[in-house]
Amino acid sequence: MPLKWLWTPLTALAVVMLSLDRVATADLFDEIYARGRPLETSLKTLTAVFVEESTSSLLARPLIARGTLAVVRPHRIVLHYVEPERRTVLIDGDTMRMLWPSRSIDQRFAIGPTQRRIQQYFVDKSPTQLRSHFDITAADAADRPTAWQVTMVPRRKQIREGLSKLELWIERDTVMLSSLLMTFPNGDTKRMSFDEVRVNPAIDESVFKPAGP
Repeated sequence: MPLKWLWTPLTALAVVMLSLDRVATADLFDEIYARGRPLETSLKTLTAVFVEESTSSLLARPLIARGTLAVVRPHRIVLHYVEPERRTVLIDGDTMRMLWPSRSIDQRFAIGPTQRRIQQYFVDKSPTQLRSHFDITAADAADRPTAWQVTMVPRRKQIREGLSKLELWIERDTVMLSSLLMTFPNGDTKRMSFDEVRVNPAIDESVFKPAGP
């Protein structure tokens, strides 16, 4: 998978948390918008535990990783992976830092241009604007009776070069994201599922420090 997409689930997650009420087709739009609007306007921080499942033609079986997530709007996210190896991915503004102690990796990446492309295509867009970039369908989730499933297929070549499809599962009772699935042009996938989600908790600064080996 190209390096620039290693952190795509993080930016996608941030976009979803900022824009839950904007991603539905007309038949579900009114309900999701009305229920999601208070959350969208009041969300400042968020924490959760996650499971990340990656598939690839290079892997004999899916790679499963687990960890914790913290978000501080508008542009601060940290993922602490605890299984199968400890590592940290931190996004702070236009910089991403990846620390992987067991592999002696401590790298920083400038992600400003990609952040701006995400801003251009996703954030603060009306449903009409979103549909100019994506074919969007929304329905009751067949595999999760408590959720809606929203599927976004890029219409623009610039997006299709890095992402073939984005699927979101949004819980009806909380209007919160419970899972996202990204499908890449080469057929690889990455799913992130969230549990123990807390909205607007106090987050100590120490959360944004890398975990030890």
